[in-house]
Amino acid sequence: MWQDGSHDSQSSEIEPELWERKVKGEEKAREELILLYRPLVFWLIRKLYVDPQVYHDLVQEGMVALIRAIDQFDLSRGTRFSTYAYYRIRGEMINFLQRREAKAPIPVEIENHSLIDPLLPDAIDTLIEINDNLLKLPARESRIISSIIVEGRSVKEVARKEGYDISHIYRIKRKGLAALRKMLHVSNAIKDS
Repeated sequence: MWQDGSHDSQSSEIEPELWERKVKGEEKAREELILLYRPLVFWLIRKLYVDPQVYHDLVQEGMVALIRAIDQFDLSRGTRFSTYAYYRIRGEMINFLQRREAKAPIPVEIENHSLIDPLLPDAIDTLIEINDNLLKLPARESRIISSIIVEGRSVKEVARKEGYDISHIYRIKRKGLAALRKMLHVSNAIKDS
């Protein structure tokens, strides 16, 4: 049961009846649906490969998400409940992990770090200006942005060195880059006036 994310044929036969009874307000049918889909929670947890210390909390989060999904599911939409529940439960679990930052999913590096095009005529002046403004940032932001942008280290490497979760390094990096861009924009506005 739930080895591939779907449940067995016996469960499929009784499921429509359970949903009918649940829609009519029968509490017993709701409880049976929870029990029927409970293995989905455990199946999803195994797919996330979490720290054993977080396991019980994650089970609780998953069960709460399952119950909410059962309570909020709209049969009239023609969607399979297993699909709806999968995304609801998985989303809640990932949100929980991110809040705890015990094992947040590793973001894919897709953004372009460059603040300037090195081939532009004023690139040297801009690089000097960026370096000066880096020193104006809080020490942690300056250190992290320097490591990633200037030294070319990977986010994973910086996270390990700093002792932070990867998602936290991304947040610090985004915040620092936004502050740098703002400083550069203000500086350019002053020059232009």
